[in-house]
Amino acid sequence: MSWHPQYRSSKFRHVYGKAASKEKCYDCVPITRNVHDNHFCAVNPHFIAVVTECAGGGAFLVIPIHQTGKLDPHYPKICGHKGSVLDIKWNPFNDFVIASCSEDATVKIWDIPKHLLTRNVTSPKKELLGHVRRVGLIEWHPTANNILFSSGYDYKIMIWNLDTKEAVISNPVKILDAHKDVVLSMSFNTDGSLLATACRDRKIRLLDPRAGTVLQEASYKSHRVNKVLFLGNMKKLFSTGTSRWNNRQIALWDQNDLSVPLLEEDLDGSSGLLFPFYDSDTHMLYVVGKGDGNIRYYEISPEKPYLNYLMEYRSHLPQKGIGMMPKRGLEVSACEIFRFYKLIPTKSLIEPISMIVPRRSESYQEDIYPLTTGAQPALTAQEWLNGVNKGPLLVSLRPGSGAVNSLPQFLEPEPLMKTTVLSQHQGRGGRMPLEDMQKPSEIEDSRKQLKVEEKLPKNEQMCLSNGFDIFECPPPKTENELLQMFYRQQEEIRRLRELVNQRDIQIKQLELELRNLCTDTGSY
Repeated sequence: MSWHPQYRSSKFRHVYGKAASKEKCYDCVPITRNVHDNHFCAVNPHFIAVVTECAGGGAFLVIPIHQTGKLDPHYPKICGHKGSVLDIKWNPFNDFVIASCSEDATVKIWDIPKHLLTRNVTSPKKELLGHVRRVGLIEWHPTANNILFSSGYDYKIMIWNLDTKEAVISNPVKILDAHKDVVLSMSFNTDGSLLATACRDRKIRLLDPRAGTVLQEASYKSHRVNKVLFLGNMKKLFSTGTSRWNNRQIALWDQNDLSVPLLEEDLDGSSGLLFPFYDSDTHMLYVVGKGDGNIRYYEISPEKPYLNYLMEYRSHLPQKGIGMMPKRGLEVSACEIFRFYKLIPTKSLIEPISMIVPRRSESYQEDIYPLTTGAQPALTAQEWLNGVNKGPLLVSLRPGSGAVNSLPQFLEPEPLMKTTVLSQHQGRGGRMPLEDMQKPSEIEDSRKQLKVEEKLPKNEQMCLSNGFDIFECPPPKTENELLQMFYRQQEEIRRLRELVNQRDIQIKQLELELRNLCTDTGSY
Protein backbone atom coordinates (compact mmCIF):
# COMPACT_ATOMS: atom_id res chain seq x y z
CA MET A 1 0.00 0.00 0.00
CA SER A 2 1.60 3.29 -1.12
CA TRP A 3 1.82 6.33 1.15
CA HIS A 4 0.16 9.56 0.01
CA PRO A 5 0.99 12.88 1.67
CA GLN A 6 -1.97 14.91 2.88
CA TYR A 7 -2.20 18.16 0.93
CA ARG A 8 -4.46 20.98 2.06
CA SER A 9 -6.17 23.05 -0.56
CA SER A 10 -6.51 26.65 0.61
CA LYS A 11 -6.81 29.97 -1.20
CA PHE A 12 -4.83 31.61 1.65
CA ARG A 13 -1.75 29.36 1.47
CA HIS A 14 0.32 32.05 -0.24
CA VAL A 15 -0.79 35.11 1.76
CA TYR A 16 2.19 37.38 2.37
CA GLY A 17 2.85 40.47 4.46
CA LYS A 18 3.91 43.68 2.72
CA ALA A 19 5.29 46.61 4.71
CA ALA A 20 4.41 50.09 3.45
CA SER A 21 7.06 52.30 1.90
CA LYS A 22 8.62 55.06 3.99
CA GLU A 23 6.34 57.70 2.40
CA LYS A 24 3.22 55.80 3.56
CA CYS A 25 4.40 55.43 7.16
CA TYR A 26 3.74 57.85 10.04
CA ASP A 27 7.07 59.28 11.17
CA CYS A 28 8.17 61.31 14.23
CA VAL A 29 5.26 60.01 16.37
CA PRO A 30 6.08 60.14 20.12
CA ILE A 31 4.84 56.61 20.95
CA THR A 32 4.24 55.86 24.64
CA ARG A 33 6.89 54.05 26.69
CA ASN A 34 4.28 52.62 29.08
CA VAL A 35 4.86 48.93 29.90
CA HIS A 36 1.13 48.12 30.16
CA ASP A 37 0.24 45.14 27.91
CA ASN A 38 -2.16 46.73 25.44
CA HIS A 39 -2.32 47.64 21.75
CA PHE A 40 -1.86 51.43 22.34
CA CYS A 41 -3.26 51.98 18.84
CA ALA A 42 -6.76 52.10 17.34
CA VAL A 43 -7.60 52.46 13.64
CA ASN A 44 -10.68 53.10 11.52
CA PRO A 45 -11.09 54.14 7.84
CA HIS A 46 -10.78 57.83 8.76
CA PHE A 47 -8.25 58.07 11.59
CA ILE A 48 -5.40 56.38 13.40
CA ALA A 49 -5.19 57.00 17.15
CA VAL A 50 -2.03 56.26 19.13
CA VAL A 51 -1.16 56.73 22.81
CA THR A 52 1.76 59.14 23.14
CA GLU A 53 4.52 59.88 25.62
CA CYS A 54 3.84 63.12 27.47
CA ALA A 55 4.50 64.75 30.83
CA GLY A 56 1.74 65.63 33.28
CA GLY A 57 -1.22 63.37 32.60
CA GLY A 58 -2.10 61.19 29.63
CA ALA A 59 -2.71 62.00 25.98
CA PHE A 60 -3.16 60.39 22.60
CA LEU A 61 -2.95 61.55 19.00
CA VAL A 62 -5.67 61.28 16.35
CA ILE A 63 -4.17 61.51 12.84
CA PRO A 64 -6.17 61.42 9.57
CA ILE A 65 -5.46 58.05 7.98
CA HIS A 66 -4.09 59.57 4.74
CA GLN A 67 -1.86 62.14 6.46
CA THR A 68 1.32 60.07 6.23
CA GLY A 69 4.94 61.22 6.44
CA LYS A 70 6.53 63.29 9.19
CA LEU A 71 4.24 64.50 11.96
CA ASP A 72 4.43 68.09 13.14
CA PRO A 73 5.99 68.06 16.66
CA HIS A 74 3.28 70.54 17.75
CA TYR A 75 0.41 68.44 16.35
CA PRO A 76 -2.69 68.80 18.62
CA LYS A 77 -3.41 66.03 21.13
CA ILE A 78 -6.46 64.65 22.92
CA CYS A 79 -5.45 65.35 26.51
CA GLY A 80 -7.91 65.32 29.38
CA HIS A 81 -6.78 62.46 31.61
CA LYS A 82 -4.81 63.11 34.80
CA GLY A 83 -2.95 59.80 34.50
CA SER A 84 -1.39 57.78 31.68
CA VAL A 85 -3.79 56.54 28.99
CA LEU A 86 -3.85 52.72 29.04
CA ASP A 87 -6.32 51.82 26.27
CA ILE A 88 -8.18 53.49 23.39
CA LYS A 89 -10.97 52.07 21.19
CA TRP A 90 -12.98 53.57 18.31
CA ASN A 91 -16.74 53.25 18.37
CA PRO A 92 -17.48 50.53 15.73
CA PHE A 93 -20.63 52.40 14.61
CA ASN A 94 -19.28 55.95 14.58
CA ASP A 95 -15.86 56.74 13.13
CA PHE A 96 -15.78 60.09 14.93
CA VAL A 97 -16.19 58.83 18.51
CA ILE A 98 -13.38 57.25 20.54
CA ALA A 99 -13.21 55.95 24.12
CA SER A 100 -10.13 56.08 26.35
CA CYS A 101 -9.31 54.78 29.84
CA SER A 102 -6.55 55.80 32.18
CA GLU A 103 -4.66 55.36 35.42
CA ASP A 104 -6.84 58.17 36.86
CA ALA A 105 -9.68 55.55 37.20
CA THR A 106 -11.90 57.23 34.58
CA VAL A 107 -13.21 56.37 31.13
CA LYS A 108 -13.79 59.27 28.74
CA ILE A 109 -15.71 59.45 25.45
CA TRP A 110 -14.44 61.95 22.88
CA ASP A 111 -15.99 63.52 19.78
CA ILE A 112 -13.41 63.95 17.00
CA PRO A 113 -14.17 66.81 14.56
CA LYS A 114 -14.29 66.00 10.84
CA HIS A 115 -11.92 68.84 10.02
CA LEU A 116 -8.23 68.75 10.97
CA LEU A 117 -7.46 69.44 14.64
CA THR A 118 -6.06 72.92 15.22
CA ARG A 119 -5.71 72.84 19.01
CA ASN A 120 -5.62 70.34 21.87
CA VAL A 121 -8.95 68.73 22.82
CA THR A 122 -9.37 68.73 26.60
CA SER A 123 -13.15 68.44 27.13
CA PRO A 124 -14.66 64.96 26.66
CA LYS A 125 -18.19 64.34 25.41
CA LYS A 126 -18.87 62.02 28.37
CA GLU A 127 -17.01 60.95 31.49
CA LEU A 128 -17.64 57.60 33.18
CA LEU A 129 -16.90 57.46 36.91
CA GLY A 130 -17.29 54.15 38.71
CA HIS A 131 -13.96 52.41 39.11
CA VAL A 132 -11.94 53.09 42.26
CA ARG A 133 -8.60 52.01 40.76
CA ARG A 134 -7.01 52.47 37.35
CA VAL A 135 -8.92 51.25 34.29
CA GLY A 136 -6.79 49.07 32.04
CA LEU A 137 -9.19 47.75 29.40
CA ILE A 138 -12.24 48.92 27.42
CA GLU A 139 -14.34 47.17 24.75
CA TRP A 140 -17.36 48.31 22.70
CA HIS A 141 -20.22 45.87 22.25
CA PRO A 142 -20.05 44.35 18.72
CA THR A 143 -23.75 44.72 17.75
CA ALA A 144 -25.48 47.06 20.24
CA ASN A 145 -25.09 50.80 19.88
CA ASN A 146 -23.50 52.83 22.71
CA ILE A 147 -22.76 49.91 25.06
CA LEU A 148 -19.24 50.02 26.51
CA PHE A 149 -17.46 47.57 28.82
CA SER A 150 -14.61 48.69 31.09
CA SER A 151 -12.32 46.64 33.31
CA GLY A 152 -10.24 48.03 36.17
CA TYR A 153 -7.68 47.05 38.76
CA ASP A 154 -10.54 46.89 41.27
CA TYR A 155 -11.25 43.44 39.66
CA LYS A 156 -14.62 44.63 38.32
CA ILE A 157 -16.07 44.81 34.80
CA MET A 158 -18.60 47.61 34.37
CA ILE A 159 -21.20 47.89 31.61
CA TRP A 160 -22.10 51.45 30.57
CA ASN A 161 -25.10 52.68 28.60
CA LEU A 162 -24.05 55.86 26.74
CA ASP A 163 -27.57 56.53 25.41
CA THR A 164 -28.09 59.25 28.00
CA LYS A 165 -27.84 63.03 27.95
CA GLU A 166 -25.69 63.27 31.08
CA ALA A 167 -22.12 64.37 30.50
CA VAL A 168 -20.95 62.57 33.66
CA ILE A 169 -22.24 59.03 34.25
CA SER A 170 -21.56 57.61 37.72
CA ASN A 171 -23.80 54.53 37.70
CA PRO A 172 -23.05 51.64 35.31
CA VAL A 173 -26.05 49.54 34.26
CA LYS A 174 -24.28 46.36 35.44
CA ILE A 175 -21.21 45.41 37.46
CA LEU A 176 -19.58 41.99 36.94
CA ASP A 177 -17.58 41.00 40.03
CA ALA A 178 -16.83 37.35 39.25
CA HIS A 179 -13.05 37.88 39.07
CA LYS A 180 -10.58 37.59 41.94
CA ASP A 181 -7.75 39.41 40.18
CA VAL A 182 -7.09 41.86 37.33
CA VAL A 183 -8.82 41.10 34.01
CA LEU A 184 -6.16 40.94 31.26
CA SER A 185 -8.38 40.44 28.22
CA MET A 186 -12.04 40.58 27.12
CA SER A 187 -13.64 39.18 23.97
CA PHE A 188 -17.23 38.92 22.70
CA ASN A 189 -18.84 36.25 20.57
CA THR A 190 -20.40 37.32 17.26
CA ASP A 191 -23.73 38.61 18.61
CA GLY A 192 -22.31 39.89 21.91
CA SER A 193 -24.38 37.53 24.10
CA LEU A 194 -21.28 35.94 25.67
CA LEU A 195 -18.11 37.44 27.12
CA ALA A 196 -14.82 35.56 27.49
CA THR A 197 -12.21 36.92 29.90
CA ALA A 198 -8.61 36.09 30.79
CA CYS A 199 -7.64 36.91 34.36
CA ARG A 200 -4.33 37.28 36.17
CA ASP A 201 -5.31 34.26 38.30
CA ARG A 202 -4.59 32.29 35.05
CA LYS A 203 -8.23 31.31 34.50
CA ILE A 204 -10.42 31.70 31.42
CA ARG A 205 -14.04 32.52 32.21
CA LEU A 206 -17.09 32.48 29.97
CA LEU A 207 -19.79 34.85 31.24
CA ASP A 208 -23.30 35.93 30.44
CA PRO A 209 -22.73 39.71 30.66
CA ARG A 210 -26.38 40.66 31.28
CA ALA A 211 -26.99 38.08 34.01
CA GLY A 212 -23.47 38.43 35.44
CA THR A 213 -23.11 34.64 35.82
CA VAL A 214 -20.06 32.50 35.03
CA LEU A 215 -21.07 29.78 32.55
CA GLN A 216 -17.67 28.07 32.18
CA GLU A 217 -14.33 28.34 33.93
CA ALA A 218 -10.97 26.92 32.85
CA SER A 219 -8.27 26.33 35.43
CA TYR A 220 -5.85 24.30 33.34
CA LYS A 221 -2.56 24.32 35.24
CA SER A 222 -0.03 23.97 32.40
CA HIS A 223 -1.33 26.99 30.40
CA ARG A 224 -1.05 30.40 32.08
CA VAL A 225 -3.33 32.58 29.98
CA ASN A 226 -2.72 36.23 29.03
CA LYS A 227 -5.12 36.93 26.14
CA VAL A 228 -8.31 35.19 25.04
CA LEU A 229 -10.31 35.54 21.82
CA PHE A 230 -13.63 34.23 20.49
CA LEU A 231 -13.22 32.60 17.06
CA GLY A 232 -16.39 33.93 15.42
CA ASN A 233 -19.10 31.28 14.99
CA MET A 234 -16.66 28.37 15.36
CA LYS A 235 -17.81 27.74 18.98
CA LYS A 236 -14.16 27.87 19.99
CA LEU A 237 -11.87 30.10 22.04
CA PHE A 238 -8.23 30.85 21.33
CA SER A 239 -5.79 31.90 24.04
CA THR A 240 -2.16 32.95 24.25
CA GLY A 241 0.00 32.68 27.34
CA THR A 242 2.97 30.80 28.77
CA SER A 243 3.71 27.18 29.64
CA ARG A 244 5.12 25.85 32.90
CA TRP A 245 8.60 26.35 31.46
CA ASN A 246 7.85 29.97 30.50
CA ASN A 247 7.69 29.25 26.78
CA ARG A 248 5.20 31.33 24.77
CA GLN A 249 2.20 29.12 24.15
CA ILE A 250 -1.08 29.10 22.22
CA ALA A 251 -4.15 27.00 23.03
CA LEU A 252 -7.51 26.23 21.43
CA TRP A 253 -10.60 25.53 23.55
CA ASP A 254 -14.11 24.17 23.03
CA GLN A 255 -16.55 26.89 24.08
CA ASN A 256 -18.78 24.31 25.81
CA ASP A 257 -15.98 22.49 27.67
CA LEU A 258 -13.08 24.49 29.09
CA SER A 259 -11.67 21.66 31.23
CA VAL A 260 -8.94 20.65 28.74
CA PRO A 261 -7.76 22.50 25.60
CA LEU A 262 -8.38 20.91 22.20
CA LEU A 263 -4.89 21.92 21.14
CA GLU A 264 -1.80 23.25 22.89
CA GLU A 265 1.40 24.38 21.17
CA ASP A 266 4.63 25.99 22.37
CA LEU A 267 5.96 28.67 20.01
CA ASP A 268 9.29 29.95 21.36
CA GLY A 269 11.14 31.04 24.48
CA SER A 270 10.68 34.81 24.09
CA SER A 271 9.23 36.80 26.97
CA GLY A 272 6.97 39.21 25.03
CA LEU A 273 3.20 38.94 25.08
CA LEU A 274 1.28 37.44 22.14
CA PHE A 275 -1.66 39.47 20.74
CA PRO A 276 -4.22 37.33 18.81
CA PHE A 277 -6.41 38.71 15.98
CA TYR A 278 -9.11 36.73 14.18
CA ASP A 279 -10.68 37.40 10.78
CA SER A 280 -14.04 35.61 10.74
CA ASP A 281 -14.48 36.26 6.98
CA THR A 282 -11.38 34.30 5.93
CA HIS A 283 -11.09 32.15 9.12
CA MET A 284 -7.52 33.34 9.47
CA LEU A 285 -5.86 33.85 12.84
CA TYR A 286 -2.91 36.22 13.34
CA VAL A 287 -0.58 36.03 16.33
CA VAL A 288 1.52 39.17 16.88
CA GLY A 289 4.46 39.09 19.26
CA LYS A 290 5.16 42.10 21.48
CA GLY A 291 8.85 42.96 21.55
CA ASP A 292 9.64 41.10 18.32
CA GLY A 293 8.91 41.79 14.67
CA ASN A 294 7.03 38.59 13.84
CA ILE A 295 3.42 38.02 12.81
CA ARG A 296 2.44 34.35 12.56
CA TYR A 297 -0.76 33.46 10.77
CA TYR A 298 -2.90 30.34 10.70
CA GLU A 299 -6.10 29.08 9.13
CA ILE A 300 -8.82 27.75 11.44
CA SER A 301 -10.84 24.69 10.43
CA PRO A 302 -13.83 23.13 12.26
CA GLU A 303 -12.28 19.64 12.22
CA LYS A 304 -8.90 18.36 13.40
CA PRO A 305 -6.16 19.56 13.35
CA TYR A 306 -8.19 22.82 13.86
CA LEU A 307 -5.13 25.08 13.52
CA ASN A 308 -3.22 25.06 10.21
CA TYR A 309 0.00 27.05 10.11
CA LEU A 310 0.36 29.17 6.95
CA MET A 311 3.35 31.51 7.15
CA GLU A 312 5.20 34.05 9.25
CA TYR A 313 5.89 37.68 8.48
CA ARG A 314 9.30 38.65 9.85
CA SER A 315 10.89 42.00 10.49
CA HIS A 316 13.98 43.12 12.40
CA LEU A 317 12.06 46.06 13.92
CA PRO A 318 10.28 45.09 17.18
CA GLN A 319 6.70 46.25 17.76
CA LYS A 320 5.48 47.67 21.08
CA GLY A 321 1.83 47.77 20.08
CA ILE A 322 -0.35 47.05 17.09
CA GLY A 323 -3.48 48.47 15.46
CA MET A 324 -5.91 46.78 13.09
CA MET A 325 -7.90 48.34 10.25
CA PRO A 326 -11.58 47.21 10.04
CA LYS A 327 -12.48 45.29 6.90
CA ARG A 328 -14.40 48.24 5.38
CA GLY A 329 -11.15 50.26 5.22
CA LEU A 330 -9.11 47.75 3.21
CA GLU A 331 -7.88 48.18 -0.37
CA VAL A 332 -9.91 45.48 -2.14
CA SER A 333 -8.40 46.31 -5.55
CA ALA A 334 -5.01 45.11 -4.21
CA CYS A 335 -6.52 41.88 -2.71
CA GLU A 336 -5.69 43.11 0.79
CA ILE A 337 -7.42 40.93 3.41
CA PHE A 338 -5.96 42.43 6.62
CA ARG A 339 -3.91 45.45 7.63
CA PHE A 340 -1.85 46.03 10.75
CA TYR A 341 -0.37 49.28 12.03
CA LYS A 342 2.86 48.47 13.82
CA LEU A 343 4.16 50.79 16.56
CA ILE A 344 7.98 51.05 16.55
CA PRO A 345 8.98 53.38 19.45
CA THR A 346 12.73 53.03 18.80
CA LYS A 347 12.22 54.89 15.50
CA SER A 348 9.09 56.88 16.49
CA LEU A 349 7.42 55.20 13.52
CA ILE A 350 4.02 53.66 12.72
CA GLU A 351 4.38 51.19 9.86
CA PRO A 352 1.33 49.77 8.00
CA ILE A 353 1.64 46.08 7.08
CA SER A 354 -0.80 44.69 4.50
CA MET A 355 -1.64 40.98 4.29
CA ILE A 356 -2.23 40.26 0.61
CA VAL A 357 -3.60 37.29 -1.35
CA PRO A 358 -1.59 37.14 -4.60
CA ARG A 359 -3.98 37.31 -7.57
CA ARG A 360 -3.29 38.26 -11.18
CA SER A 361 -6.73 39.61 -11.96
CA GLU A 362 -7.48 43.24 -11.07
CA SER A 363 -11.23 42.66 -10.78
CA TYR A 364 -13.08 42.28 -7.49
CA GLN A 365 -12.33 38.89 -5.89
CA GLU A 366 -15.64 37.80 -4.42
CA ASP A 367 -14.33 34.53 -2.97
CA ILE A 368 -11.95 36.29 -0.55
CA TYR A 369 -14.38 39.11 0.33
CA PRO A 370 -17.63 37.59 1.64
CA LEU A 371 -20.22 39.81 3.29
CA THR A 372 -18.59 41.41 6.32
CA THR A 373 -19.60 43.33 9.44
CA GLY A 374 -20.90 46.78 8.53
CA ALA A 375 -20.85 50.09 10.38
CA GLN A 376 -24.51 50.17 11.46
CA PRO A 377 -25.64 48.74 14.82
CA ALA A 378 -28.05 45.80 14.84
CA LEU A 379 -29.57 46.79 18.21
CA THR A 380 -30.12 49.82 20.37
CA ALA A 381 -28.56 49.84 23.84
CA GLN A 382 -31.93 49.33 25.53
CA GLU A 383 -32.88 46.40 23.28
CA TRP A 384 -29.69 44.57 24.20
CA LEU A 385 -30.13 45.32 27.91
CA ASN A 386 -33.69 43.91 27.64
CA GLY A 387 -32.29 40.57 26.47
CA VAL A 388 -32.46 40.77 22.66
CA ASN A 389 -29.65 39.06 20.71
CA LYS A 390 -28.92 39.85 17.08
CA GLY A 391 -25.95 39.21 14.82
CA PRO A 392 -24.08 42.07 13.11
CA LEU A 393 -25.50 43.74 9.99
CA LEU A 394 -23.46 42.62 6.97
CA VAL A 395 -22.33 44.63 3.94
CA SER A 396 -20.47 43.89 0.73
CA LEU A 397 -17.01 45.32 0.12
CA ARG A 398 -17.57 45.43 -3.65
CA PRO A 399 -16.82 49.01 -4.83
CA GLY A 400 -20.05 50.86 -5.51
CA SER A 401 -22.24 48.27 -3.76
CA GLY A 402 -23.42 50.68 -1.07
CA ALA A 403 -22.35 52.58 2.00
CA VAL A 404 -19.78 50.92 4.24
CA ASN A 405 -18.86 54.05 6.16
CA SER A 406 -19.76 54.90 9.71
CA LEU A 407 -21.64 58.18 10.04
CA PRO A 408 -21.58 60.48 13.07
CA GLN A 409 -24.60 60.32 15.35
CA PHE A 410 -25.73 63.82 14.46
CA LEU A 411 -26.11 62.73 10.83
CA GLU A 412 -29.12 60.61 9.97
CA PRO A 413 -27.71 57.39 8.48
CA GLU A 414 -29.76 56.63 5.40
CA PRO A 415 -29.19 54.09 2.63
CA LEU A 416 -27.25 55.52 -0.29
CA MET A 417 -29.01 53.47 -2.92
CA LYS A 418 -32.49 52.03 -3.28
CA THR A 419 -32.21 48.70 -5.08
CA THR A 420 -34.88 46.69 -6.81
CA VAL A 421 -33.93 43.15 -7.71
CA LEU A 422 -35.34 42.03 -11.05
CA SER A 423 -37.03 38.65 -11.23
CA GLN A 424 -35.20 36.06 -13.30
CA HIS A 425 -37.12 34.14 -15.95
CA GLN A 426 -36.50 30.55 -16.97
CA GLY A 427 -35.39 29.89 -20.55
CA ARG A 428 -37.81 28.52 -23.17
CA GLY A 429 -37.67 27.72 -26.88
CA GLY A 430 -37.37 30.47 -29.52
CA ARG A 431 -35.10 32.70 -27.40
CA MET A 432 -32.17 34.69 -28.73
CA PRO A 433 -28.98 33.16 -27.22
CA LEU A 434 -27.17 35.28 -24.61
CA GLU A 435 -24.01 33.24 -25.19
CA ASP A 436 -23.24 35.46 -28.18
CA MET A 437 -22.34 38.18 -25.73
CA GLN A 438 -20.92 36.37 -22.65
CA LYS A 439 -19.75 33.02 -21.37
CA PRO A 440 -22.37 31.03 -19.41
CA SER A 441 -20.53 31.47 -16.07
CA GLU A 442 -20.31 35.24 -16.60
CA ILE A 443 -24.02 35.37 -17.48
CA GLU A 444 -24.93 33.53 -14.28
CA ASP A 445 -22.71 35.81 -12.14
CA SER A 446 -24.07 38.98 -13.68
CA ARG A 447 -27.69 37.77 -13.34
CA LYS A 448 -27.14 37.24 -9.63
CA GLN A 449 -26.00 40.84 -9.28
CA LEU A 450 -28.61 42.32 -11.60
CA LYS A 451 -30.11 45.39 -9.93
CA VAL A 452 -31.67 48.66 -10.98
CA GLU A 453 -30.35 51.57 -8.93
CA GLU A 454 -32.22 54.79 -8.32
CA LYS A 455 -30.27 57.73 -6.93
CA LEU A 456 -31.64 59.41 -3.86
CA PRO A 457 -32.02 63.20 -3.60
CA LYS A 458 -28.94 65.38 -3.74
CA ASN A 459 -28.86 66.09 -0.02
CA GLU A 460 -27.81 62.50 0.76
CA GLN A 461 -24.36 61.78 2.22
CA MET A 462 -21.50 61.39 -0.21
CA CYS A 463 -20.45 57.86 -1.19
CA LEU A 464 -17.13 56.55 0.04
CA SER A 465 -14.64 54.51 -1.94
CA ASN A 466 -13.34 51.68 0.30
CA GLY A 467 -14.31 53.68 3.41
CA PHE A 468 -12.42 56.83 2.36
CA ASP A 469 -14.12 60.07 1.39
CA ILE A 470 -12.16 61.30 -1.62
CA PHE A 471 -13.57 64.81 -1.22
CA GLU A 472 -12.37 65.27 2.37
CA CYS A 473 -8.69 64.38 2.01
CA PRO A 474 -6.33 67.05 3.44
CA PRO A 475 -4.71 69.08 0.64
CA PRO A 476 -1.33 67.72 -0.51
CA LYS A 477 1.70 69.50 0.97
CA THR A 478 4.55 67.71 -0.81
CA GLU A 479 5.22 66.31 -4.24
CA ASN A 480 4.85 62.74 -2.92
CA GLU A 481 1.43 63.52 -1.45
CA LEU A 482 0.40 65.10 -4.75
CA LEU A 483 1.47 61.94 -6.61
CA GLN A 484 -0.44 59.76 -4.14
CA MET A 485 -3.55 61.89 -4.67
CA PHE A 486 -3.12 61.60 -8.45
CA TYR A 487 -2.80 57.79 -8.29
CA ARG A 488 -5.85 57.54 -6.06
CA GLN A 489 -7.88 59.59 -8.52
CA GLN A 490 -6.66 57.42 -11.40
CA GLU A 491 -7.76 54.34 -9.47
CA GLU A 492 -11.17 55.92 -8.83
CA ILE A 493 -11.56 56.73 -12.55
CA ARG A 494 -10.63 53.13 -13.48
CA ARG A 495 -13.17 51.78 -10.99
CA LEU A 496 -15.92 54.04 -12.33
CA ARG A 497 -15.16 52.95 -15.90
CA GLU A 498 -15.54 49.33 -14.83
CA LEU A 499 -18.90 50.17 -13.25
CA VAL A 500 -20.08 51.90 -16.46
CA ASN A 501 -19.04 48.85 -18.52
CA GLN A 502 -20.95 46.56 -16.15
CA ARG A 503 -24.05 48.75 -16.48
CA ASP A 504 -23.80 48.61 -20.30
CA ILE A 505 -23.68 44.82 -20.20
CA GLN A 506 -26.65 44.70 -17.82
CA ILE A 507 -28.66 47.03 -20.11
CA LYS A 508 -27.98 44.75 -23.10
CA GLN A 509 -29.00 41.74 -21.03
CA LEU A 510 -32.26 43.42 -20.06
CA GLU A 511 -32.99 44.21 -23.71
CA LEU A 512 -32.42 40.56 -24.64
CA GLU A 513 -34.61 39.40 -21.74
CA LEU A 514 -37.42 41.66 -22.96
CA ARG A 515 -37.10 40.35 -26.53
CA ASN A 516 -37.20 36.77 -25.27
CA LEU A 517 -40.29 37.53 -23.20
CA CYS A 518 -41.98 39.08 -26.26
CA THR A 519 -41.05 35.99 -28.30
CA ASP A 520 -42.54 33.69 -25.65
CA THR A 521 -45.74 35.75 -25.45
CA GLY A 522 -46.11 35.74 -29.26
CA SER A 523 -45.67 31.94 -29.47
CA TYR A 524 -48.77 31.50 -27.32
